[in-house]
Amino acid sequence: MTSSVDLPELPYGDVPGLFDGTVPPGTYRCASVGPDVLMHAEAAGWVEGVVDLQGVTGKADFMERVATGLELPDWFGRNWDALADCLTDLSWWGEPRGYLVMTAGWPDFEQADPSGADMAAEIFTAAVGYWSVRDAPLAVLLG
Repeated sequence: MTSSVDLPELPYGDVPGLFDGTVPPGTYRCASVGPDVLMHAEAAGWVEGVVDLQGVTGKADFMERVATGLELPDWFGRNWDALADCLTDLSWWGEPRGYLVMTAGWPDFEQADPSGADMAAEIFTAAVGYWSVRDAPLAVLLG
């Protein structure tokens, strides 16, 4: 079983469009994410974080990996509300032209914890919406 959140697929070749504005920021499934995506983001003035979800089977592991991968502040409470708060206050990431969150191992996490993956996807999508009306957009790639 996989999560029930319907997210669009972003072909790998379209990823650079996030940074030049030809692809709107959003929460996307992406078959793979690689180091060249990080280079494109950095070249465009975006700041990025990578969350390794390999082997994650539940909420506690997910929260720990997110805290580490995104270098969340010490006040992060490792719960869904705290994650939403952190993703709408990215001040510790400075003031870039945009923000990128990438995951590796999303399909495995989604398979292991469908309800946790649903909640995470909803929080990511809400955060993308929050940043869509601000100067620096947020994009999330779930690979």
